[in-house]
Amino acid sequence: RKNTKRVPSFRKLLRTSKIKLDNKLKNKQYKQQSAAKKYRKEQKKLREAVRDAISRKPFPLEECKKKQVAERWEEEEEDALPLDMMDEDDLKLMEDLAQKASFLTRDLSSDEPVHVKKRKHESVIDKYEKVPRRMQTEPEKELIHLLPIKDKGGIIPQTVEKPVLSVAQDEEDTEEMEEEEDFNEEPLPVLTPEEMAAQRRQKLQERKMHIAALASTILSEPDNSIKKLKELRAMLMEQDPNVAVIVRKLVMVSLMEIFKDIVPSYKIRPLTEAEKATKVKKETQKLREFEEGLVSQYKFYLENLEQTIKDWKQRKLKKSNVISLKAYKGLAEIAVKCLCELLVALPHFNFHNNIIVLIVPLMNDTSKMISEMCFEAVKKLFKQDKLGYASLGVVKVISGLVRGRNYIVRPEVLKVFLHLRIKEVELQKDSEDIAPKKKYMTYKEKRKNLSRMQRKWKKAEEKLERELLEAEASESKEKKLKLHTETLNIVFVTYFRILKKAQKSPLLPAVLEGLAKFAHLINVEFFDDLLIVLHSLIASGDLSYRESLHCILSAFYILSGQGDVLNIDPMKFYTHLYKTLFSLHAGRTNDDIGIVLQCLDVMFAKRRKQVSQQRALAFLKRLSTLALHVLPNSSVGILATSRVLMQTFPKMDLLLDNDSQGSGVYLPELEEPEHCNAQNTALWEMHLLQRHYHPTVQKFAAHLIAGAPTEGSGALSLDLSQRPATELFEAYSMRGMTFNPPVASVTPRRKDTFSQMDSFIDEELNKQLQQHISETVVHKPLDFAKHLKESSLS
Repeated sequence: RKNTKRVPSFRKLLRTSKIKLDNKLKNKQYKQQSAAKKYRKEQKKLREAVRDAISRKPFPLEECKKKQVAERWEEEEEDALPLDMMDEDDLKLMEDLAQKASFLTRDLSSDEPVHVKKRKHESVIDKYEKVPRRMQTEPEKELIHLLPIKDKGGIIPQTVEKPVLSVAQDEEDTEEMEEEEDFNEEPLPVLTPEEMAAQRRQKLQERKMHIAALASTILSEPDNSIKKLKELRAMLMEQDPNVAVIVRKLVMVSLMEIFKDIVPSYKIRPLTEAEKATKVKKETQKLREFEEGLVSQYKFYLENLEQTIKDWKQRKLKKSNVISLKAYKGLAEIAVKCLCELLVALPHFNFHNNIIVLIVPLMNDTSKMISEMCFEAVKKLFKQDKLGYASLGVVKVISGLVRGRNYIVRPEVLKVFLHLRIKEVELQKDSEDIAPKKKYMTYKEKRKNLSRMQRKWKKAEEKLERELLEAEASESKEKKLKLHTETLNIVFVTYFRILKKAQKSPLLPAVLEGLAKFAHLINVEFFDDLLIVLHSLIASGDLSYRESLHCILSAFYILSGQGDVLNIDPMKFYTHLYKTLFSLHAGRTNDDIGIVLQCLDVMFAKRRKQVSQQRALAFLKRLSTLALHVLPNSSVGILATSRVLMQTFPKMDLLLDNDSQGSGVYLPELEEPEHCNAQNTALWEMHLLQRHYHPTVQKFAAHLIAGAPTEGSGALSLDLSQRPATELFEAYSMRGMTFNPPVASVTPRRKDTFSQMDSFIDEELNKQLQQHISETVVHKPLDFAKHLKESSLS
């Protein structure tokens, strides 16, 4: 038989601290004592009322009793001597007594007192005061009511008296008990700091062993260890102030690792009422109970992590808590770390969207450590998310966060979009809808057109085709395209809102960088408006050169993809890049050169048919000049791009000749590449780069001076010739303050010593030298305008 007694839930017990449980126990004891005291008071009042009623009013006799009394008096009168047989003296004496003694004439069956007529107008209080009192000499009795007895006369109540100690005696007993307790209590010993530290280490070791034992039990048999999981989760409310912080951190991390191991590879859905009502096998019922308990414990665990973070954010300290506000930050960091790990490890399991809602706002947190943890977790989630469900959820929350905070968020929140794994979207949706889809023959069509054997073969063929489609995962591919399309639409909506409403926001560089990456996936309808906005941003002069480079890169990605069909002249963007090249920073890590190399690759390699020779010559000359001023990895990338230019455009070798081509003089300061007369100059910078301290720069410079041949003695090695410029730029980076290849150590040369006699052979020169050394040095004032005065006088 199922026990219907309602037991408090584990969650309710978990939320109650030890102090609260003690208070509950005390309150329960107080209620029991007060109930017993109240019961004694009521019994006491009942006994007093009964005594008063007995002393004040006799019980009324019933009619049957009256008859019995009357008959008994008649019999007594019959037994008594008749009056005529009594003496006259005796009869007279009886009559006198009857007049004097009123109690003999009183009717005992009446309720009224004697002389009612005289006391008719007495007050109730006087009447009550005249009732005789009785001293309480006997100990009070507590009545226990039993079942009543019914006879001819009516219902007779039955009670049993129970002796009860007096209140004074109770107080004396309680005082004696308190004195005994005070006597038994001993003062706590005062511990030294060393003893306290040893006691703390011992407690901590005990907790660690307990956590390890529970964790190993859960991992060994997850199906039968839900109670152990509850017990381990209950340790999140550790109340010992000496070890509370460390124990809670250990339990958080342990539960995180346990859930990562025992959580199944599918999402657990709640059972319907029909499923609960149906009978299933024992194994199935056991699996259902395990899944239900796992989801419940996982939910409570996440709620505890969320509450820890909220308490830290709100600087809220609970009354029953034993942890200080300073320790809350460490607990919150561990809670955020656990949430980040679960976000990445369990994207398929329940409550994943709840974790996203918790983590994404923390990317904008003021604490650098927490914001970086969340940023890295979202980045990992984007990189490993193949289908796109988790990415779509994160992008939705980020878009709502940026809009809800009026675009006042950290740029890293938008830079996380750059790590999305989106390479294709549904761009040809209309053509796909118009294209006829393959249909299978219905049963009627088969019956009408095919024979029995043909129907049999057709059925087997269709079954095989369906299995092949499932093997190719064509359905998942369609879902993936839909999810990626929806995700990218939300990203572009966020970008366009910022371009429209917050152009001076610090988020603009992240927006331009994102547009540069996903520009080839933008719908053609937005190209014209977007190019106008990008050009106006560059022309405004409010952007830094890095932001201008992102604008240029975005514009050329748009034009090199679907924008080929548009009739747009990008000459103004070429001019912007040509003007920006000399504004690049020559020191630091030179990261901006990477954006320049991407721009040059899109502008010249992918659009070589739309680029004039004059423009290519101007860029080649300016790039060779820029290569003299930047770090070695940037020089290698620029020279690799120059090599591509010389091989793409056949007449670039005229810059290797001293003869001028055409009229005009080269104007390096001019900002228009088409009109600077670059054909009348030479690449003299290559001779300087040939003597560069970096060996790879020397190889590239010598290769370009030879005309960038693909084979022969002047050709580059395959390692350098087949790698793109951006890859070479990263490979030879100096971020780690190291050279690639490492520079060989130079042994110091031995200084040659010369004797004074062998230094100068001419005797006259030696005399002048000695005379100059022996003379005292006299500092004379320098007059730089002396030659000007002499020339004016003459």
